[in-house]
Amino acid sequence: MEHRVHNFYAGPAALPRPVLEEIKENFLSFRGSGMSITEISHRSDLFDELLDDTINRVNRLLGLNEGHHVLFIQGGASQQFCMIPMNLALPGKPIDYINTGVWSTKAIKEARIQGKDVRVIATSEDRDFSYVPVDYTVDGDASYLHFTSNNTIMGTQWQQYPDGKGVPLIADMSSDFMSHPIDGTPFGMIYAGAQKNIGPSGLAMVIIRDDMLERVPDDLPTLLKYTTFHDHKSLFNTPPTFTIYAINLVLAWLEETVGGLEEIERRNRQKASLIYELIDNSEIYHGIAEPASRSLMNITFRLPDPKSEQRFLAEAQNNGFIGLKGHRAIGGCRASIYNAVTIDSVKSLVAFMEEFEKTCS
Repeated sequence: MEHRVHNFYAGPAALPRPVLEEIKENFLSFRGSGMSITEISHRSDLFDELLDDTINRVNRLLGLNEGHHVLFIQGGASQQFCMIPMNLALPGKPIDYINTGVWSTKAIKEARIQGKDVRVIATSEDRDFSYVPVDYTVDGDASYLHFTSNNTIMGTQWQQYPDGKGVPLIADMSSDFMSHPIDGTPFGMIYAGAQKNIGPSGLAMVIIRDDMLERVPDDLPTLLKYTTFHDHKSLFNTPPTFTIYAINLVLAWLEETVGGLEEIERRNRQKASLIYELIDNSEIYHGIAEPASRSLMNITFRLPDPKSEQRFLAEAQNNGFIGLKGHRAIGGCRASIYNAVTIDSVKSLVAFMEEFEKTCS
């Protein structure tokens, strides 16, 4: 009998079991080819069909129009931190950022390294990034407005995206991409590292609008230009074919088994509410994020003291609950409940947390 645990890691994270089973079943012969997906050429008709299907699924799930383009770029979301200002900052115009934590801070740093005119128009640093700021003014002269939609470390999430007032929005959606419907209209670009919600690690999915592609300077290194990936259908060099294959299966699961983003959002809210309700009525668990900014993806909490937390984490692991240790930057505990984490896993975690609290009383 195979051993499976309740996986609450923040990334790489849980994948849907049907996806893992399909990979296992067809790993030696992709679509009857007699070759593994890891063996077929990225220039083959087989892979081209897979790539087209993956892009079409993204467009259908998000309701995107022909003005948006889906790209697959190695380097993860962190490489996008430098590529965005390099490609999309307009000459003589500032670039605006809203800072809600570590990943926003890293993006800002990469833009400043390039000597760009960076303006941080809002930050939640004053309260250790425990909330998403709502008091800020958007300058219509900016090249773009960048923000991080969900913050894995502190467990905060935008409940309503900023109004760019005509300025293109650029969002790092790595940790809540495909977890709920979005309106792509105001976004000049959306990007997401694959390893949270849509697949294994290995690339970032980039969704970029036509007018953003027109900004790309000609004199950038070839593999740091969005136009290179657009013009060559993400095939200028060999892409991570297995990761794209797994993403395709996850998107098919979302579209055909789950029933779309409205349904997955309903499930995610149900899962999160179970844990937050426990935390709010507990005498030993204390939420880190302020309630109005709480994430549906990463639920962060503390216990009364480090000793209690160490005991909680050890007993959780012994009971099959893995990945609950908080990020090293802040400590504490964190349950990452991305799309693939089942309601049964969450209910089991809540039952364990309730039992653990009884032992502390």
